[in-house]
Amino acid sequence: MNREPSPLMIANRAETPSEMEGLTRERCRQNLTVKRPEVLPITAGTGPLTVGADDDLMLAILSRDNLLRAYNRVHRNKGAPGVDGMTVQALWGWLKSGWADVRQQLLEGSYQPQPVRKVEIPKPDGGVRVLGIPCVLDRLIQQAVQQVLSPCFEATFSDHSYGFRPGRQAAQAVRQARHYMEEGRRWVVDIDLEAFFDRDH
Repeated sequence: MNREPSPLMIANRAETPSEMEGLTRERCRQNLTVKRPEVLPITAGTGPLTVGADDDLMLAILSRDNLLRAYNRVHRNKGAPGVDGMTVQALWGWLKSGWADVRQQLLEGSYQPQPVRKVEIPKPDGGVRVLGIPCVLDRLIQQAVQQVLSPCFEATFSDHSYGFRPGRQAAQAVRQARHYMEEGRRWVVDIDLEAFFDRDH
């Protein structure tokens, strides 16, 4: 039975998915030490993380297996179109003709994401929550990057951080808070940075 070829094929190198996974794990073990290092100020976990421009990581991001997983995640999440109007359902067809150029731009470092579409969602207590909806192509690329880099950065995060992390949930944070109370601690510091992501500085 002939299956239609995926538009997300690797054009330059032919690593298998298992080879790419092994390569990515090796980069994580090396603490992402690469050719042109740049130190990012990550202090919540085990210390600064050294990272830089690494062709191997980009090839892992652009591997067929990683991109197919990213596509399936974006397709499953559905969501509204971005500023270009492309729907999640139309993405696969577009990739058949457009992916080769996008992939080359990503490898060259010249790819430019499109602006996000601003949407205002009313809050129950008044006011609005402002959301930015990326284009589906940019969501695909973001998901592919996240799948490769997240396991590397996860290892550096604090054990006491529970928000928006895989395998962690609010119930675990509540249990930890209860444990602190049982130890006799009585002070809680609550910080909310209002409109933090809406500011330019």
